[in-house]
Amino acid sequence: MDQSEDLGDLERKIEQATRIASHINDQTTVERLKAWIQDMRQRRQQRLEARRTKQRINVRAREIWEENGYPADRDVEFWLQAESEISERPRQ
Repeated sequence: MDQSEDLGDLERKIEQATRIASHINDQTTVERLKAWIQDMRQRRQQRLEARRTKQRINVRAREIWEENGYPADRDVEFWLQAESEISERPRQ
């Protein structure tokens, strides 16, 4: 996954390719554009899922930090614990 593409870039590429595909008569080119559009949609979905997971980890790490009395210098420990807990949960 190319990290340099943000969600806005992906959305613009999807919209642009969709507009272009609607004006092309060559079926092979249209099919290739459709496949590319589908790939962009999958990338967008992966980015959204990664963003949601990171947010859940962040929330859980803060909860763990608070539960432990707000200690300094244990942020990595709490992040890793939260990450482990989140990764063990079934996806919803």
